[in-house]
Amino acid sequence: MNAIETRLAALGHVLPKPVAPVANYLPYIVSGNLVFIAGQVSLSADGILAKGRLGENLSVEQGQEAARYCALNLIAQMKSACGGDLGRVKRIVKVGGFVCAGAQNTAVDIPKIINGCSDLLVDVFGDAGKHARFAVGSPSLPLDCAVEIDAIVEIEV
Repeated sequence: MNAIETRLAALGHVLPKPVAPVANYLPYIVSGNLVFIAGQVSLSADGILAKGRLGENLSVEQGQEAARYCALNLIAQMKSACGGDLGRVKRIVKVGGFVCAGAQNTAVDIPKIINGCSDLLVDVFGDAGKHARFAVGSPSLPLDCAVEIDAIVEIEV
């Protein structure tokens, strides 16, 4: 077990198995020293999909939990892309977050939800987990999920 996996365990997180694509795309692409990870939905390690729409039936706290599920799925894809060795992750470069949001004025809360992912990445990877990002609301997301997040990650080749 490397330092990243030790930190994950110490934080009480269990990595899910990398989720297979649900359409005609790949879960990640390695290009040079970058890994481009497809959007990961808010699926827990035990297979429960977090659903809901901010401003209707999803609280900020529930959204943050859903974003943490996305982060754990991103890390599972990183591990797969790195041949099982999370120690090869040099930096989380960019995160893009989508939150299912209703028509009500919820824009101020959308970045708070994506913080669930960002905070977990920094907790796990330290300074290498600090990243650029965007956080936007969407009226619907794939599989009716609450949150979807993609990432670009720098790795050692």
